[in-house]
Amino acid sequence: MKHLIVGANGQLGRALKAKYPDAIAADVSELDITDQASVQAFDWSSVDVILNAAAYTNVDGAEADEGRLAAWKVNATAVGYLAAAARQHNLTLVHISTDYVFDGSQNPHTETESFSPLSAYGASKAAGDLLVGQLPRHYILRTSWVIGEGNNFVRTMLGLGKKGIDPTVVADQVGRLTFTSELVRAIDHLLTTQATAGTYNATNDGEPVSWADITRHIFKEADFKNTVTDTTTADYYAGKPGIAPRPLQSTLELAKITATDFTPTDWQVDLKEYIAKELVS
Repeated sequence: MKHLIVGANGQLGRALKAKYPDAIAADVSELDITDQASVQAFDWSSVDVILNAAAYTNVDGAEADEGRLAAWKVNATAVGYLAAAARQHNLTLVHISTDYVFDGSQNPHTETESFSPLSAYGASKAAGDLLVGQLPRHYILRTSWVIGEGNNFVRTMLGLGKKGIDPTVVADQVGRLTFTSELVRAIDHLLTTQATAGTYNATNDGEPVSWADITRHIFKEADFKNTVTDTTTADYYAGKPGIAPRPLQSTLELAKITATDFTPTDWQVDLKEYIAKELVS
């Protein structure tokens, strides 16, 4: 299969390039997915699979007028252009979704749950999912709490730990980390096994925990002596303007993807390996 990676410079995009070194990784001068003419003019003859790792992910920024426009432009309008190209050229479109398309009231979230986004970001991602879902050849991988090569929660907490800071961390949002290596493994599995098209939840496995609990795991693995103070989402963001509402329950049911003979890795295993690499880098 010949792969085109869209959003190749993001956390997931970099992991996809490592997995598929021969893939096309078009920059914006070659393919601007937010420009319909650019998408239509692109040479699709050398592509079998579009790996869409591009997204506007500034959850709070999307609550502002400018950010909301940007979120919908990248997460919905551009996805529509890619979906049209995939349909016209008979391509498979792999698209990344998020737990933010739900309000967090169901536990765990299944692939058949109705959309109920709380935020502008979540709404824009849900719109993109609906567009991709109309294609005969597609995989939507719904994920959460992504960690890869770039700015992320684990690196932030390691930085605080090294400085001797004792953070206050939200304890009422619950879910699992998803390492980009695991997400790439899931993508490759679905493609190579030619699994039935559709939406698949794809995160690391393991016990769902809060961000505060994850921080404690980080400090323990790094052998830091910092302490973590629990807080609620409401208290953490109290008095801060422009904050998007967040789902409190982000745990995704993994039965559908495991039924394809995929075995997800426990998040604690990947976290330990990730921290070990970070501490020597």
